[in-house]
Amino acid sequence: RVAREPGPAAAAVTTATRPRDGGIVQTTGNTMTSLLEDPSLEQHFKGHRDTITSIDFNANMKQLATGSMDSCVMIWNLKPQMRAYRFVGHKDAVLSIQFSPSGHLLASASRDKTVRLWVPSVKGESTVLKAHTGTIRSVQFSRDGQLLVTASDDKTIKVWTVHRQKFLFSLSQHINWVRCAKFSPDGRLIVSASDDKTIKIWDKATRECIYSFYEHGGFVNYVDFHPNGTCIAAAGSDNTVKLWDIRMNKLLQHYRVHSAVVNCLSFHPTGNYLITASNDSTLKILDLLEGKLLYTLHGHQGPATCVVFSTAGDFFASGGSDEQVMVWKTNFDAANYEEKLKNQSQPVNCVLKDLEFSSQLPECASKTHAAEQVLKTDFSDAGSKFPSQQKKYSSNILASVSEPALPFNQSHPQEGSGIPSALASTLEHIVGQLDVLTQTVTILEQRLTLTEDKLRECLDNQQKS
Repeated sequence: RVAREPGPAAAAVTTATRPRDGGIVQTTGNTMTSLLEDPSLEQHFKGHRDTITSIDFNANMKQLATGSMDSCVMIWNLKPQMRAYRFVGHKDAVLSIQFSPSGHLLASASRDKTVRLWVPSVKGESTVLKAHTGTIRSVQFSRDGQLLVTASDDKTIKVWTVHRQKFLFSLSQHINWVRCAKFSPDGRLIVSASDDKTIKIWDKATRECIYSFYEHGGFVNYVDFHPNGTCIAAAGSDNTVKLWDIRMNKLLQHYRVHSAVVNCLSFHPTGNYLITASNDSTLKILDLLEGKLLYTLHGHQGPATCVVFSTAGDFFASGGSDEQVMVWKTNFDAANYEEKLKNQSQPVNCVLKDLEFSSQLPECASKTHAAEQVLKTDFSDAGSKFPSQQKKYSSNILASVSEPALPFNQSHPQEGSGIPSALASTLEHIVGQLDVLTQTVTILEQRLTLTEDKLRECLDNQQKS
């Protein structure tokens, strides 16, 4: 069952369609939202004997891999009438799996304190990597496929070479279990999340921690980089999802959309959407450009434990404690809204909500928005990092307007509040100037990022020469 989140700022349009899985899709939103095509369940598999802990697509889109508490790794062939492979080798629960970028290898991390590298074929051959002294909770390949990073209950993050299958070095500043570690898209940084309630950013070259984010509400179960590498998203045990800017070290967005622990998240390749999986049994799709909840998907019976977008973003897959593997077609990212958006009378404005001054801002923002926009950011430059995908996803930069935030100069509480018209006009003018200033800062930030990228290219070229 797919539920589209309602938009309060426009007349509602309710439709009912029957997706491929036979369930009812209830769509409630404004006219603009109804242009979106809902996600649909394409395939589902069952073969594990316990909770599914991790899931990943092969880049060739012919295979899907899962790890489970039943100690097995399974390879599901996405073509019909093709049998699944069950890989047996780990002596305890498999907690994390990932295909290499080429798809020729599959890494798995286990409670048995080992990492295995599998050849994803019918033979199921594997080699074992040992260095950790505790449960390994996370494994990931670098973008170039040359390195692995692992996170463990022994409080360390370890980096390995894939070709020689050797341990390289450890990162050791966490004071409790490390639940997750990921490379940045350019491979120069590593982010880690620990039960010590910190998220740390590491410089891979110097092997030093360059910044720590402190989580006061609970520990982070999962963390990952945005596709453009400028921010990170964290799934929390306090039921929240947070996005942090790692250039300014500021909280960008804070979502309270789940009613239970958030276990996993995955960015769409464009960087415009984020999908989350929670113990409340739902998957949630967040629109990061609008800062809002877009869809709630009900499919799993019990906790949804893992979720991932495919490399191209046209599919996503989820797993849960019900031992079910579900493959969904994204659909909503393929719509071309450009012509429709030209007919909109006004652009959508994002509400700014600064933590330090939140008590002074209009209350209407928090009531109409599931997300709290703490700092304004622009995710639309993600496509520039992926030239081959830029044309395909260009329409996604223009997000739907199903639930626009009220701009400050249109906030309803002013109506009938007794504020003199002259004062209201002055306030509107100030807010308008602040909006212009915010947009200017955003543009300067983009230009700074481009300058940094150009400078980095020049330095790399000098080193090569």
